Amino acid sequence: MPDKNFTAASLAAQAMGWIDPVTKAVVPPIHMASTYQRDEDNYYRSGRIYARADNPTFDQVEATLTMLERGARALVFSSGMSAASTCFLALSPGDHVVAPKVMYWALRNWLATFATQWGLKVDFIDADCSDAIATAVRPGVTKLVWVETPANPTWSITDLVAAADIAHRAGALLAVDSTVATPVLTRPIEHGADIVMHSATKYLNGHSDIIAGALVGARDDAYWAKLKTIRAQLGTILGQTEAWLLMRGIRTLFPRVSWACRSAQLLAERFAAHPMVEEVLYPGLDSFAGHAIAKKQMSGGFGGMLSVRVKGGERAAIATAARVALWKRATSLGGVESLIEHRASIEGPDTPCPIDLLRLSVGVEDAEDLHADLDQALRRAHNL
Repeated sequence: MPDKNFTAASLAAQAMGWIDPVTKAVVPPIHMASTYQRDEDNYYRSGRIYARADNPTFDQVEATLTMLERGARALVFSSGMSAASTCFLALSPGDHVVAPKVMYWALRNWLATFATQWGLKVDFIDADCSDAIATAVRPGVTKLVWVETPANPTWSITDLVAAADIAHRAGALLAVDSTVATPVLTRPIEHGADIVMHSATKYLNGHSDIIAGALVGARDDAYWAKLKTIRAQLGTILGQTEAWLLMRGIRTLFPRVSWACRSAQLLAERFAAHPMVEEVLYPGLDSFAGHAIAKKQMSGGFGGMLSVRVKGGERAAIATAARVALWKRATSLGGVESLIEHRASIEGPDTPCPIDLLRLSVGVEDAEDLHADLDQALRRAHNL
């Protein structure tokens, strides 16, 4: 293993310095076995019984995620939704949770439907306001405060130190969806979080070729044991090939995120002054409401995600997306290719997302090309 004094970027690039002890390969094999042999005396000294609870292909990626987030343990899941929902399924019917009004839409919908039908009491609040979190939390009753920062798709910022203090004083845990920030920019456990969640489909993998999720815990405690048990019982495990591809993606996480941050900052600054743009939402802009907090808890950039609100409303926004050539009209984010999406069309009539908003996921293409392509699309859309 490399010296622990090396940076996280170096450790990620070499996947913790793992070398196969038999072949000396620098890339791990994919372990496809679903079951493991018991010893003659009836023990499992290998520590492995059945792949639904454990697989050697998970070891390296989970260890690397633990290192990156500076946590105690990590678990990989079959999707970001399975990772996130497990945090709530580890609670009991009747427990109270607090979650943001603006967050990943699929999870918000799940909380408003299945989770409440199952028996959780859910309050949705403006998580970019610490006072709103404090008002919603019920001491001794609230069990989990869930926040997402930057929050999809307006990129609002939650003060993690304040949220952790509020949650802990009430006897609750703080879980943070840090998919957009990634451990390159923010490590929520350092700010007091108990659980960090990633839709690993996005930046951690970075190549739009797997679906995956991950949790990292600050402690290996009773709650963490529940999370691990639920993953095994529900079978929401990551496939072996997907785990291998996720580790492959994490090796380039730092350069990909750094590149995307630089390009997103450039695009945000240019389109903030564009005559056909009403507003740019990006934490790296001085004018952005959460900029000061983002500057405090994000290091190395403000992320590769931004949104533009197009003058002319919904019709002009959709027309703009229809006229891009380099940007790809697709759902998801965090890949090497840049994506554009009219988000309200995806989320439906109950969305808190403005109907004039285009969500942009900045990839690793040339920033000047990305600017020129979106600029011509905006101008053509307004010449209808």
